Amino acid sequence: MTPATALVTNPVLIFFIVLAIILMAPLLLNRLKIPHIIGMIVASVCVGPFGFHVLDNDASFSIFGQVGLLYLMFLAGIEIDLFHLRLNLKRGLVFGLLTFFIPLLLGIAASVWLLHLDAVTSVLLASMYASHTLIAYPVTARFGITKSPAVLISVVGTIVAVIGALLSLAIALNVQRTGQFSILAIALLLAKLIIYCGAVLSIYPLLTRSFLRRYNDRVTQFVYVLALVFLAAYVAQAIGLEAVLGAFLAGLVLNRFVPNTSPLMSRIEFVGNALFIPYFLIGVGMMIDVRVIAQKDTLIMAANMLAVALSAKWIAAWLTQKFYRMTPDDRGVMFGLSTAHTAVALAVVTIGYNFGLMNIAMLNGTVLMILLTCALAPMITSRSAAGIKLHMLERNDSTAVAANPTVENTLVPVSSPVTALELMELALMIHPRGPANNIYTVNIRNDNTAIARSEGHDALQMALNAAATVDIPVIPIERFDLNTATGLINTINERDITSVIMGLHRKVSIIDTFFGAKMEQLLKSTNRQILISRCFNPVNTLRRLVVWVPPKAEYETGFPRWVASVGRLAGSLGSRLIFLCHPDVRRLISGVLHHERLEVRSEFHDMEQWDDFLLVANRILDDDLLIVISARPGSMSYSPDVQEMPSFLRKYFALTNLIVIFPEQFGRDTDKMSFVDPIGTEADITPSIFWRLFNYLNNTGRRMRHRRRPPRIPPDL
Repeated sequence: MTPATALVTNPVLIFFIVLAIILMAPLLLNRLKIPHIIGMIVASVCVGPFGFHVLDNDASFSIFGQVGLLYLMFLAGIEIDLFHLRLNLKRGLVFGLLTFFIPLLLGIAASVWLLHLDAVTSVLLASMYASHTLIAYPVTARFGITKSPAVLISVVGTIVAVIGALLSLAIALNVQRTGQFSILAIALLLAKLIIYCGAVLSIYPLLTRSFLRRYNDRVTQFVYVLALVFLAAYVAQAIGLEAVLGAFLAGLVLNRFVPNTSPLMSRIEFVGNALFIPYFLIGVGMMIDVRVIAQKDTLIMAANMLAVALSAKWIAAWLTQKFYRMTPDDRGVMFGLSTAHTAVALAVVTIGYNFGLMNIAMLNGTVLMILLTCALAPMITSRSAAGIKLHMLERNDSTAVAANPTVENTLVPVSSPVTALELMELALMIHPRGPANNIYTVNIRNDNTAIARSEGHDALQMALNAAATVDIPVIPIERFDLNTATGLINTINERDITSVIMGLHRKVSIIDTFFGAKMEQLLKSTNRQILISRCFNPVNTLRRLVVWVPPKAEYETGFPRWVASVGRLAGSLGSRLIFLCHPDVRRLISGVLHHERLEVRSEFHDMEQWDDFLLVANRILDDDLLIVISARPGSMSYSPDVQEMPSFLRKYFALTNLIVIFPEQFGRDTDKMSFVDPIGTEADITPSIFWRLFNYLNNTGRRMRHRRRPPRIPPDL
């Protein structure tokens, strides 16, 4: 008989024991090549009420365990690559239907013919077989394969299976209460599901976009995100759905606002993996009574449950693999992720036991099945995930030289703590990952006073903090130089910088230009890629990236680099990427994106003339990001229209989120003045009065022609 009280009741000591399990289980089990999830479950069985009873399975474990389960489903939704999810949505739905109906039908047949149960109880048991929990999802995250098709298919299939299991449970309980099958009750539940999903998908984005624009404190944003997750879970539970469905749906909706390289995502993953999810695993272990194994009825029931659950899930994964010609490792991951039964299985068996539809042998058999499936799922997933990861590494190594032939060094100049955070977050989204690629942040001051040193140090520290939250090393540089432009040029040459990401200066006088004298001097003195950013809204709240590409931009040396930079930014944000370009450039842009393995939602619209670009000014929304590909004077894509770019940006896009990119040119810098060099630092290449007159007359003719014909503007811009 189980003792009345546990050996440890002090709250501080209880929390220490839990932390010790979370700490020691991975360290010990990794040496034995066993997934640490099993270690946490086994350790919690030993210290739980059915083991040595060191701890009680009290309300704290129940609360934190439920929180951990919801957090696990939330992470599964927020870490999904939405672009790849759309690509694998059809296959995920097919796998979901297979992994639901095959266990359901096989479970009903086994319950009726082998266990001789009635129809209602058979449906309850079958719904338990059909559902599963992504308890092995942290294994895929640890291997870095969460974006692989097998994982995405499994996540979609999990939601389909859970919804189907809940509908089956509702049908069985409705028949038990009323004595007859009611289509009206099922239709009502489906209506609730549709209304609930529609409300979350429409209300949550509006609230989140407004909140993130107003509050940029990372702790406040983290608390806000968790509040929305648990609100969605509670509402789902209140209307008769499952709370895990609400948490997953909230993760999908918030996915768009939490980029993978953002500090907010780092905090979300850290808290979940360090505390909440381990608490859930420990709570599962504390519910397992190992003594039920010795009972004959329990062994027979558990063997039947385990055979039906495993065989049905394997058949579903095997059929999906054959349908879509996937690899055996993909099948193993799908099978491993759909093997574990915890939350819905416990809910089904508890409800059935309370209604008198199931006996104690079924309850104990379910607990034993949960123990075994929770132990098998991480091992199966881990073995197959290693194969998928190895295949991904081999594929990346075979294209690494071609896709990234040169080292990418990014420089982020910071002058104020106010703007340092936003610039560094933008750089982290654009900068390519790689051991040889570096990010530098520099503060250049012109005076050596204590105030200037303190402000520069604070700006550098703010940039370093932003990078530290996502575990990306950044090299700080503190420099004293004659002026900012000279300091930047020297830093670019010393560190072999390939891209510079900086903010647009604020106009302080009437005669001040759009880019500013320092920026214009920098553009004349270096031919490296320069990105100038001016974002009024946080980057993670932007919906679309509208990129204007001038004619002949494909002839520039830096064409592949800026296309890759824009593609990485769109991939990090999960935004639509709309190119306004000449038809001849489409194929080349698509080729660069494919070559760099950047799978983003890209669209192309024809923009053959400069005036076409001006006509989209009123179609750019507040939550869009306009990216203008400019050109230095004397380059292949430079034209008199580009010369007018600053004035048009100031006049028509004064309140637009903006990035102006000056692509790299010619391959190396020219530091000396030359009368024939088009980018010489001192050469005067201002267009003559005659050229300006010709340009004015040419643009006037274009505007008159546009008045006579409607402009060709994309309908969604």
